[in-house]
Amino acid sequence: MRIVKEAEERRSEILDAADELFGLKGFDGASTNDILDKVGIARGTLYHHFKSKEDILDALIERYNVRLLDAAQEIAADKSIPVVERIIRVVMALNISGGSSKEIMEHIHKPQNALMHQKIQKVIINGITPILAEIIREGILEGMFHTPFPYECMEMIVIYANTVLDDDLVELTDEERMLRMQAFVYNIERLLGAEEGSLIHTMRMFGSKSGEHEEER
Repeated sequence: MRIVKEAEERRSEILDAADELFGLKGFDGASTNDILDKVGIARGTLYHHFKSKEDILDALIERYNVRLLDAAQEIAADKSIPVVERIIRVVMALNISGGSSKEIMEHIHKPQNALMHQKIQKVIINGITPILAEIIREGILEGMFHTPFPYECMEMIVIYANTVLDDDLVELTDEERMLRMQAFVYNIERLLGAEEGSLIHTMRMFGSKSGEHEEER
């Protein structure tokens, strides 16, 4: 007997299946037929919710964006976590997670998918900046930071991190990346009016490689 499901539930099932298949086979390797078989629906049902495979990918990106902002908001709201640690955790939350995350990121970095890449950057810049700015305002009240421009400072920092530190936009060797990180933290301290060396632990946000280089020094 045919099972009729609510539109949102069916849409979510399609996205879950696509998420898994894109991760296993790649965006180009996974077909709409694969998605149909995985969910167990007719082609007409799929096209009722999504016009194309690209439309499904776009919806997956939007779902990741919502999860990203929700995770960042939850971290920022936890006052039991020290200010600097919350900043680190919010930045770390920018790493998209999910079965097809690597495949999706590789796909949107293709020249023909510049619009998708731009959509994610827009969400990060416009969504994460105010979240970080609010944490900075707490740091100002605690005497940790001294700047009359908490939002503007965070906007500069997020834009830099989202462009120069994007492997697709700027190709860097490990040594060059390490120097960029050091300069980044050095200048963040000055932008925020923080004590020199007080934010050095933010190096952790950039992954284990930078941490390993630091330990070798």
